[in-house]
Amino acid sequence: MRIKKIYDISWELTENTVIYPGNPPIKLEVTKNLKSSTQLTEIRIGSHTGTHLDAPLHVNPSGAGVEAFDIEHFIGDARVLDCTNETRAVTVKTLEKYKIKKDERILLKTKNSLRLSEPFFSNFIFLSPEGAEYLVQQEVRLVGIDYLSIKEKGSADNRPHTLLLEKYIPILEGVDLSQVPAGDYFMFAPPLKFKEIDGSPLRAVLLSV
Repeated sequence: MRIKKIYDISWELTENTVIYPGNPPIKLEVTKNLKSSTQLTEIRIGSHTGTHLDAPLHVNPSGAGVEAFDIEHFIGDARVLDCTNETRAVTVKTLEKYKIKKDERILLKTKNSLRLSEPFFSNFIFLSPEGAEYLVQQEVRLVGIDYLSIKEKGSADNRPHTLLLEKYIPILEGVDLSQVPAGDYFMFAPPLKFKEIDGSPLRAVLLSV
């Protein structure tokens, strides 16, 4: 594989990284061993911090955890769709024009990507419930979006989560597509190897080949 360019689409994690309201804050506590002069950092972080995976357990108390997904879900061909014309939600009309095929890994680039340096904003672009239903019908392999939730903040309609996750279509939230042109890539974005947990931070990269 000849790589033309590598895009790191992960959020940088510090104690000041933006988190979804109500989620645990990031805490980095450094300790030092005076005898060996080594340094150790205790990392406290929520399972849905920064660039992360949603597992079925996130929305279903009896759902599966991160371990439900084979690693192949997160390694392979992916397509970034330009949804930057959307002003509220990614709609079926926008998705239909891309002729999405079965088993595609789809990343939705919206206006959110232009605002990632801002404090948390509640009017982020989300995936419409009908859009989620459409992606399920297309039998996609994975869906990602460029903010901390795939559904509208405060909405009682949780279908953007539930429709995808009940079909074991993993959701990547908080991908940074600000520098990534729409198009085809090779993606590497496996979560940490947790068991029986509702989500996991991850490091995601796109390779232009």
